[in-house]
Amino acid sequence: MFCTQIARQARLFSTSPIARKSPVEAVKDAAKAVDRTLSGAAVKGIEKGEQAAEAIKETVPETKGQAKGQANEAAGQAKGKASELTGEAKGKAQEFKGEAKAKLS
Repeated sequence: MFCTQIARQARLFSTSPIARKSPVEAVKDAAKAVDRTLSGAAVKGIEKGEQAAEAIKETVPETKGQAKGQANEAAGQAKGKASELTGEAKGKAQEFKGEAKAKLS
C-alpha cells in the first residue's frame, strides 16, 4: 500500500515548465500593462502642468509692488517717448518757420 502511494506521486510530478499562463496570470499581466500606460500618461500630464505653471509665474508679477514697478516703468517709457516726439515736432516747426522766413526775405 505504501509503495502504490509513492508510485502515484512520482507519476504526478513533472519538471517541464508550464506552457501557458493561467487566466489569473494573464489578467495580472494585462493590468500591469494598463497601469504602466496610465502612469506614463499621468506623469506626462503632471510635467506639462508644471511647465505651464512655470511659464505663468515668469509672465505674471509675483507681488503688488512688482506689478506697480512694471506699470511705472512702462508709464515712464511712454512719457519719455511722448516728450521726445514733442521736442522733435517743435524742432521741425522751428525749422520750417526759419525756411519760410528765408524764402520770404
